[in-house]
Amino acid sequence: MKLILPVLTAVLLALPCRAGEGPKPLRVVSWNLHHGEGSDGKQDLARIAAVIQSQEPDVVILQEVDNKCQRSGQVDQAAELARLTQLQYVFGKAMDYDGGEYGQAILSRFPLSDLKVHRLPGDGEPRIAISAQAESHFGPITIAGLHLDYGDPARQLAQAQVASAALLGVSNLPLVLAGDFNATPDSKTLEVFSQAPWVVVPKSGPAATEPAAKPEKEIDFTVVRGLRAVKPTVVVAEAVASDHRPIVTVFSKPE
Repeated sequence: MKLILPVLTAVLLALPCRAGEGPKPLRVVSWNLHHGEGSDGKQDLARIAAVIQSQEPDVVILQEVDNKCQRSGQVDQAAELARLTQLQYVFGKAMDYDGGEYGQAILSRFPLSDLKVHRLPGDGEPRIAISAQAESHFGPITIAGLHLDYGDPARQLAQAQVASAALLGVSNLPLVLAGDFNATPDSKTLEVFSQAPWVVVPKSGPAATEPAAKPEKEIDFTVVRGLRAVKPTVVVAEAVASDHRPIVTVFSKPE
């Protein structure tokens, strides 16, 4: 059975659409998980998984993910969320922490490969971007996650510049980048990702994402190269499961 399921998945992904139909849209969720701790102080990965599943995503880009840390019960959170959501996953370590590791993850209903961890400059908490290749129904695409510094605008800008160059250099494939930029829309950091070939996807409705209970700051974004957003990014009205609200963006192939 373990051998049959991957083969069946690959066959289904390769099946052509019916006449007159284009490829299905690509649904991407991004969420800072706060190591699974909600605004109520409780750690509950099942609650987080239920929110993710409610959005029916193809890809999920996660920040602040613990891997066997004492504070989160020594759970491999990426693996557990993959099990609960029945998605595949990769995890990228930013640093060793509390007896385990702390970093970012990507969940996907598509096969993932070629994980890269891009280390970003600056003192303080180590910051990274991660990227992996997904064999999507659009063909191969690059999925990337980002979590930038929050305390020093100059350091944050330098991290954004390094991340942009590194991610654009991974491949020429269509690229979806999302995460916690810790920067506002009018910041110099967002200017980095507002220049071609990047496009920052605008939001519709309430745009603030943090703190989750009563959002005041818009600091989580989706950025794209080589794909077209079907509609603006939406902030999910989830106020408890983490200290950020998740965002959802839907993409199609460019016409």
